[in-house]
This record gives sequence, structure tokens and C-alpha cells, in this order.
Amino acid sequence: MDEDAFNMAVRRFLKEVGITSQREIERIVREHKVEGGRLKLRMALTAEGTPLNHIVESEIDLR
Repeated sequence: MDEDAFNMAVRRFLKEVGITSQREIERIVREHKVEGGRLKLRMALTAEGTPLNHIVESEIDLR
């Protein structure tokens, strides 16, 4: 396996996830579809055919 190519592929994937996720979060907040002034976020990372199941959770205070 080419470590540099692998590293770049992972970075491209994470950049796409980050950018598209931020856009979706901003859209949902802009459209006022958030109740209670807090946005509870949860991201699940899985990889088909592997046991990978990584969960990241966070809350954003919108007040």
C-alpha cells in the first residue's frame, strides 16, 4: 500500500465530510428547524465490510 496515496485519500474524504456537514448544519439552523436553542449533533463513521463504528457527539448552544 502506498502510504502517501492512502493518507491523501483519507484527507480528501475527511475534507468532503467536514465541508458538507458544516453546510448542512448551517442550513438547518438558518431554516429555524432547531428547537430549544441547542443543536445536538451525532456523527457515525462506518466502513462497509469492517467492524468500524466510531461515534462522535457534540452540542452547540445557539443562544
